[in-house]
Amino acid sequence: MSTRAQIAIQTGPNEWAHVYVHFDGYPAHMLPALARWKPEDILAAGEIRQVAADALDRFIPPRAPRMLPRPTQEFAHLYMWIGCQWVNVVPKADAERV
Repeated sequence: MSTRAQIAIQTGPNEWAHVYVHFDGYPAHMLPALARWKPEDILAAGEIRQVAADALDRFIPPRAPRMLPRPTQEFAHLYMWIGCQWVNVVPKADAERV
């Protein structure tokens, strides 16, 4: 089974591109793997099978990112570029259930 994730990148005042990641989306893998990649790299890749430290394995042809008015978690994990680094964002509603 795949651990799916999304990477949300702000592209405008009320516009966020959501890039789909098909597997290995859990934080122990994604945060080190994302460390070398910048938001522009992720946007250029489009839809991604897996993020690795040395390559972005993308679907061919990739689907364009979903554009939403705010970061939205639709899969197991959501990652965002905050303060010049990638962060695993846990929505407040999920944090309160724990």
